[in-house]
Amino acid sequence: MIKTYYLLTKPGIILGNLITTAAGFVLASKPPLDYTLFFIMMLGLGLVIASACVFNNYIDRFADQKMERTKNRPLAQGLIGSREALTFASLLCIVGLGILYMYTNPLTVLTAFCGFFVYVVLYSLWKYHTIYGTLIGSISGALPPVIGYCAAGNRLDMGAFLLFSIIVLWQMPHFYSIAAYRLDDYTKAAIPVLPVERGMYITKMHMVFYILAFILATALLTLFGYTGVTYLVIATGLGLSWLILCLKGFSSINDKRWARQMFFLSLVVIIVNCSLMIYPIP
Repeated sequence: MIKTYYLLTKPGIILGNLITTAAGFVLASKPPLDYTLFFIMMLGLGLVIASACVFNNYIDRFADQKMERTKNRPLAQGLIGSREALTFASLLCIVGLGILYMYTNPLTVLTAFCGFFVYVVLYSLWKYHTIYGTLIGSISGALPPVIGYCAAGNRLDMGAFLLFSIIVLWQMPHFYSIAAYRLDDYTKAAIPVLPVERGMYITKMHMVFYILAFILATALLTLFGYTGVTYLVIATGLGLSWLILCLKGFSSINDKRWARQMFFLSLVVIIVNCSLMIYPIP
């Protein structure tokens, strides 16, 4: 039963969001790093993200049954009741926001609540009705690094805006690659993602645009003095590699294989970017 509740929180999503949160915290921190605040903030936000994921699992439970990728989720399989899931999600949210309220600052709490609201209410409910669901979801997904930034610096400035922009721009081609790879699943579940509604060519064009904008946004971090030249060189190199693979998609004879490659490279891109923010090199 413990494992069921654990899987309900989507631990992979929590981990990914906390990596970007750590990057935002370090970027806004002045030496020495406040490790106590860092770990408390990560705990509180982790619980809020877990809560949002459980609520999302509840909302998606019927669609999940139709998709190969999600059919084994606890609620889709009926391993846990809806009432238990909603109670669990509510407790996680209350405790998580409570920790942030007691140990961080009002700006951090407000930003965390906004991310929770956008993901649970706007994204989870609207993604079945609009092609822009991915964009809405990217907004909530881009707030964790901003939350980390606010927790450390208690401010919203150009650094926070650039972090937000980088993650939004990264998420769009990242999620489009998932949708392209799992095209049949999204079609069966009647979720109007871009590859289903507009086709692969238009999807690839959108991905090129977002990757180009992503490369520019990462460069601006250095130009505004938030990161060093080493970050600029590595981030730009990775971004260009991602762009080249994306362009190869226009001549690909196997879109599913190409989309899978795009997905894995996108993970490398964001992990390396965040690692260079957490462990900065001049």
